[in-house]
Amino acid sequence: MSKKAAKKEEAPPAPKEEPKVEEKKEEVKPQKAEKPKREKKKKKEKGVHALYKVEGEKVTRLRPVCERCGTGYFMGEHKDRYTCGHCGFTRYKTH
Repeated sequence: MSKKAAKKEEAPPAPKEEPKVEEKKEEVKPQKAEKPKREKKKKKEKGVHALYKVEGEKVTRLRPVCERCGTGYFMGEHKDRYTCGHCGFTRYKTH
């Protein structure tokens, strides 16, 4: 047989199969036991009364003032340091 005759005898290429589309199945999720609701802890109310202490006619500041920013900028109190929320200055507490 010649090459031309061999090509004629070959089977025609099979049509391309389309990928099967999977059907979405609804998954059944197991029901979780409901947790009892916890009571939220009430936070201590902060405000001006937390920054100053009034003794008679004298007013004293309870927190230090930022060394960089000056008066009017109190430093936030943390466990081991004081920090300024305005400029980021940090002063560590001495034990």
